[in-house]
Amino acid sequence: MATTTDSAAHQAHSEPSVPDVPLGKEALAAASALVEQGRVFEAVDLLTEANRRKPAGGIERRLVQLRHQAFAHLTPRPGREVWPPRFDDVFGHLDAPPEVDAGDLTTTTLGAGIQNHGCLLVRNFVPPAVATELREGAEQAFEAQAARHDGVPVTETAPWYAPINPGPEYPLTFGERWWIKDGGGVWTADSPRMFFRLLEVFRTVGLGDVLAGYMGERPALSVKKCTLRRVPVDTGTDWHQDGSFLGQGIRTVNVWLALSDCGVDAPGLDVVPKRFDEVLPTGTDGAKFDWSVGPGMVERVSADAPVVRPTFAAGDALLFDEVFLHRTGVSPDMTKERFAIETWFFAPSTYPHSQIPISF
Repeated sequence: MATTTDSAAHQAHSEPSVPDVPLGKEALAAASALVEQGRVFEAVDLLTEANRRKPAGGIERRLVQLRHQAFAHLTPRPGREVWPPRFDDVFGHLDAPPEVDAGDLTTTTLGAGIQNHGCLLVRNFVPPAVATELREGAEQAFEAQAARHDGVPVTETAPWYAPINPGPEYPLTFGERWWIKDGGGVWTADSPRMFFRLLEVFRTVGLGDVLAGYMGERPALSVKKCTLRRVPVDTGTDWHQDGSFLGQGIRTVNVWLALSDCGVDAPGLDVVPKRFDEVLPTGTDGAKFDWSVGPGMVERVSADAPVVRPTFAAGDALLFDEVFLHRTGVSPDMTKERFAIETWFFAPSTYPHSQIPISF
């Protein structure tokens, strides 16, 4: 287990102040020495700072593995005593998702949105230029994934695609990864460069503190629920709540980040803008799959909150949890594919066993 100092530093999301941090191979060697001493979070901080100064594929791959390894070194914390948390509704009656600008994203607005309206739409979560950079990086990740699938060695597809190797306590089948590929996705952790860039974006916007305030503890990520998405215009769509996959008793927030304009010419999201207290029955009322919510059920539960399809600009984000009812929003007249990243955060105190954890 990690020392109290290591875990406390991570819980506070502190940044190292190392004036002469080593770079390249020297940084990797220094990080390995720290890991041998049980100082995993210090190793993560060191490599993070080294990669900020001089990006290197080897460091980015090592960081993904170390962040996965570091989860086991977290000091257990109980989180909030009462869940779900209660927040006053600062938005009032709405027929659409409540909206704030990025500068107004706080624990209070996040909690008010999710707990009273099911979600919070954050305009300009990242600047358009940053969204463009992330989309271009996602495109490179998809190209590298395809090359790897065609037999190109990982030494050539890295750092844009280099699949993570989870610990033995987290079994992962070959089929799971390719099922994601067939659905137009790449696990973000399988693209070390994109994973590093995304976490840097989250750090810049102060997301960690907002989520920690909401959950009552520093959240963790998941390999299986952090995904780069490229959605074609002919994609299928089914209503669902992610809680039907994740199980009961969890505490989550998903940050769904649009990397391209969507909702008009490109697939967006159809949502029911209301709070649900539980996972709805699945596989009934005309549902196509045993995990999806049938259209008949959706029609009944949305009577007081009609379905809407928000328009997203590149850089906007929708934040919601596992009971939010939604589907991909697609129409026959759409002509463009949509890029997005979904990133699910979990409270470590109730982390679901089916997921593969990564420290944040």
